[in-house]
Amino acid sequence: MSRIAFIGLGNMGGPMAANLLKAGHTLHVFDLSADAVAQAVTHGATAANTAIDAVQDAEVVISMLPASRHVEGLYLGDAGLLRHIAEGALVIDCSTIAPASAQKVARAAGERGLAMIDAPVSGGTAGAAAGTLTFIVGGEGDALERARPLLASMGKNIFHVGANGAGQVAKLCNNMALGVIMAVTGEAIALGAAHGLDPTVLSQMMAVSTARSWATEVCNPWPGVLENAPASRGYTGGFGNDLMLKDLGLAAEAAMGVGASIPLGELARNLYAMNSQAGNGGLDFSSVVKLVAKTP
Repeated sequence: MSRIAFIGLGNMGGPMAANLLKAGHTLHVFDLSADAVAQAVTHGATAANTAIDAVQDAEVVISMLPASRHVEGLYLGDAGLLRHIAEGALVIDCSTIAPASAQKVARAAGERGLAMIDAPVSGGTAGAAAGTLTFIVGGEGDALERARPLLASMGKNIFHVGANGAGQVAKLCNNMALGVIMAVTGEAIALGAAHGLDPTVLSQMMAVSTARSWATEVCNPWPGVLENAPASRGYTGGFGNDLMLKDLGLAAEAAMGVGASIPLGELARNLYAMNSQAGNGGLDFSSVVKLVAKTP
């Protein structure tokens, strides 16, 4: 079993750390939230006072942070973790960040003799809790093979999509498509409801027809259609609107970097920005339906 430092115990990182503990690994954990750390300790983790303390003698370092600046701030610079992680250790960053940031940190890790992969995830908080996440990996094949048993403790699908940074590109492609699909699914259900259709029956029909998607089957944006969806609990939990907005902004940056055209992605980014400005930034991203309908 591995000695692991786990940094970042939010809605995704907390359940991921819990699954590693269930698999028998030893975890030293750190998060700015004392409550998040305390929760991990109840599952068997050891609390560290600082991120630097957490990585002492760690064979593997895993991070799950909100944005590029947090990842760069954690690893780089005079106070960065790369100066304190033991040579030969494996670093796995599961955050969703800019591909350029992932490449920058990986280069710095390589200069310190550290193998590093970017392994952003898909599957949401439910997948994190159930251990059924999809890992989208960029980095060297040898590093992935070292990481594979750990990733398998937290997820059931592992895709190696290329070199460092490629995992981030693929994750942004996935989330851009998800953001567009969620927005149009909400519009379609709202249109049916405006005509007097039962949103549940309409959603059930769509879920077995050509409009079938994760949005119709797992995270339906209309309240009351799916009992366990964020929409049915006031759009709490799940994947935040502002996190989707961040990812769509990163997708736009990635598109500009290679001269790609993403008209629907840009439209979706504006929709989630409008939803944020309407005061829904902290709600699940399925709350974007509020822009086109007054949900019950």
